[in-house]
Formats: sequence, C-alpha cells, structure tokens
Amino acid sequence: MEKVLVVGATGTTGNKVVNLLKSSQYFEPIAMVRKESQTVQFAARNVKTVIGDLEEDIAHTVENIDKIIFAAGSGGKKVKEVDQEGAKKMIDAAKNKAIKKFVMLSSMGADKPEKSEELQEYLKAKHKADEYLKSSNLPYAIVRPGSLTNEKGEGKIVIGKSLQEQGSISRDDVAQVLARTLHDDTVHNETFEILSGEVLIGKALDTFEK
Repeated sequence: MEKVLVVGATGTTGNKVVNLLKSSQYFEPIAMVRKESQTVQFAARNVKTVIGDLEEDIAHTVENIDKIIFAAGSGGKKVKEVDQEGAKKMIDAAKNKAIKKFVMLSSMGADKPEKSEELQEYLKAKHKADEYLKSSNLPYAIVRPGSLTNEKGEGKIVIGKSLQEQGSISRDDVAQVLARTLHDDTVHNETFEILSGEVLIGKALDTFEK
C-alpha cells in the first residue's frame, strides 16, 4: 500500500479524505497535524499521524511518504503564509523525496484571481501555489472545485479544464475526487475544475483523461 500524507487532515475536507483512504485497499493515510492534541482523534481511528506546521520546517513530514494530498487552508487568516508559502514549502519537500504524485486542492477562479473582489487575495495565493507545483517537475493533479457545501455527496460531478459556469459541490464529492486522483492512471499532470453534475466520479475522471 502506498503511504499518502494528507496535509490539512484536521480540516473538514481533509478529514473526509483520511476516512476514504482508511477504507482503501491501495492507500494508507498519514494525517499531518499541527499539534500533539490533534493526534488523538486519528489514533482513535487507527490512523498514523505526523506533526508539522506549514509555517515552519516540514521536511520531516515526507519521510517514507509515497504521495501527497494538499488540502490545507488558512480559512482566510494567513493566505500568504499557509495557502501560498506553506504549499510551496511542501512542494519543495516533496521534490527532495521524489514523491510519486502531488494532488493539490485548489479553487475555481485560481486561474483568474483578478476577477474576484472578495476572494482575490486567497485566489492569488492559490494561483501562485498551483503555478509553483506545475513548474516543480513533480507528477501532479490540481483539483479546482466550485464553492464547497456540507451537503451529502451525490457521487456525481461535471468536470472540465475550464467550466464556463459557477456552482457548488459537496465536500464529500471533492474528497472522493481527491482520493481517486491519487491513482497513477488518473489525471496525470493536469489542472481541472469540478462541480456537482450528472456523471459518476470515476467515469468523469476516466473520460477527462481521454
């Protein structure tokens, strides 16, 4: 089984990713947490943890790791330090260990941050992190969902390099997409947008590749 570092494991979406990987026959999740007290919730589920803060040195967090899902976010409080520089720091650490795939949770609008007024700073940070990943020579996938909801997942999406519509998608479905994108034969070195839709997630990802 491949060991997957889930960065942002204590966040709502990251936590869902950990649960999905825990029940996978292909991947073992390693939850990255910022403090010792956060390890308890994962220990209760028999999930291994590593302590690391994106604002500090995190080189140790990628030891014996095969792949990474970056689902961390500052919640708008420290977008430059966490969403941008923290992501870049993790990409550098991944390069040093020749990580097999880096899956980045980004956001719709990160390709044109100047078009958003209230989210401009956040989208600029995501844009810079995404571009840094693209130029890193790491195998990657950049997932850009619409606005996230806490509704129950439908397991169906619409996918495209650039969807010409606004919309939302449940965190359940985003987590499913992130987990499936870890596979080597799924979405290689691509950036794509997702919203709630009518096509099963697995099929949508397969057809996107073709």
